[in-house]
Amino acid sequence: MTELSQAAMIQLGPFTQASGAVQLPGSKSISNRALLLAALASGETRLQNLLDADDTQVMRQALRALGLQVTDHVFELACSVQGSSGHFPVKQADLMMGNAGTAIRPLTAALAVQGGSYRLAGVPRMHERPIRDLVDGLRQLGAEIVYLGTEGYPPIQIKPATIAIPAVVQVRGDVSSQFLTALLMTLPLVAQQAIRLEVVGDLISRPYIEITLKMMALFGVLVQCPDDHTFVIPAFTGTAYQSPGTLMVEGDASSASYFLAAGAIAKGPMRVLGVGRDSIQGDVAFVEALAQMGAVVRQGTDWLEVAGVQTPSGRLQGITLDCTAIPDAAMTLAVVALFAEGETRLNNIASWRVKETDRIAAMAKELQKLGASVEEGQDYLCIRPPTSLANWRSPAEGIDTYDDHRMAMCFSLASFGPKAIQINHPACVAKTFPDYFAVLTKHLT
Repeated sequence: MTELSQAAMIQLGPFTQASGAVQLPGSKSISNRALLLAALASGETRLQNLLDADDTQVMRQALRALGLQVTDHVFELACSVQGSSGHFPVKQADLMMGNAGTAIRPLTAALAVQGGSYRLAGVPRMHERPIRDLVDGLRQLGAEIVYLGTEGYPPIQIKPATIAIPAVVQVRGDVSSQFLTALLMTLPLVAQQAIRLEVVGDLISRPYIEITLKMMALFGVLVQCPDDHTFVIPAFTGTAYQSPGTLMVEGDASSASYFLAAGAIAKGPMRVLGVGRDSIQGDVAFVEALAQMGAVVRQGTDWLEVAGVQTPSGRLQGITLDCTAIPDAAMTLAVVALFAEGETRLNNIASWRVKETDRIAAMAKELQKLGASVEEGQDYLCIRPPTSLANWRSPAEGIDTYDDHRMAMCFSLASFGPKAIQINHPACVAKTFPDYFAVLTKHLT
């Protein structure tokens, strides 16, 4: 057990300078998609720079429990997966999915068409995160899924069923894009004829769907998109997914946001390596938000850099931003707002309510502890920073993290304020970035 995993809290700052270059861990979104696609493909896939953290370990353990050969190459930051050609060997399993939404949702869909009996459960918070829209979509195929607790939420039991594809499959897209991702990745397994998948209502987090489509294409499945709400999966006579051989996982763009924000708040330059302007991840647009606030931004094909602020006052400026395209990285902006002049308003963030915690409520409460004035709405946050350095607070009880990795990482940036900051239960960062605090503080003075 590491020192951090035993710590009830970590004390940070106050820091005034951030500089250097950070090699990012692999993207969680890409890693878990790649693991499942590799498991469903024919042939062996070697995944380079795969994220090694709680959420990806959940997926790997589940795949092993389903009879897949998944081999970690720890010293090479790689993992090999022997594909199943769409048919998992094990037809009965009890799977513990932790709090990994990127694991439980696509895996639920893939298991629903396997003709087996599977129970999927998670930690208590996972049992508060909705899955109804995905289950409703799968039931249109004939899947038999039973709720074992609260209706519409895990845990669930998948039973053997006869799958029959209707002319059109529909799914809501206004709660989580992961439901659409799960159906997109699964339907090629049963596409004896072309399948039309339609999104009902608004589609949030569209950039995450783009990741899904591009990952599917790497494994040989090209989805047609005649309009923004329609996806057409082609027919297959054999195995849909084919291994690409070796796949390099991009650095995590959401994790990049903390270091880039540090470069904006505290002079910089801070550079992140492994993700750049050619990324398939929507969260790279975070640097555009920083640029709107007055940060000096530079980009390369596989790197991003922020080198302080270029505004008349020398301070970041508050902005109003539609955060639909960057729902995870937008959390970082909520803390950056502490260091900006004027008001920052983050709109279209309703999906925060159903994440690892209710992130709108949690962010509002913790920002207020530091002296900010915060207005909380169903789908927005409005943040006004402390009116002066004297009005900054350092709460004796510390900043609570709600077992949410992004709360811990976001509020580490408050260490650039005038007072030291205490982050409670910092080990929650193991979900996506186990050595985050060690990497961050190495670049701060």
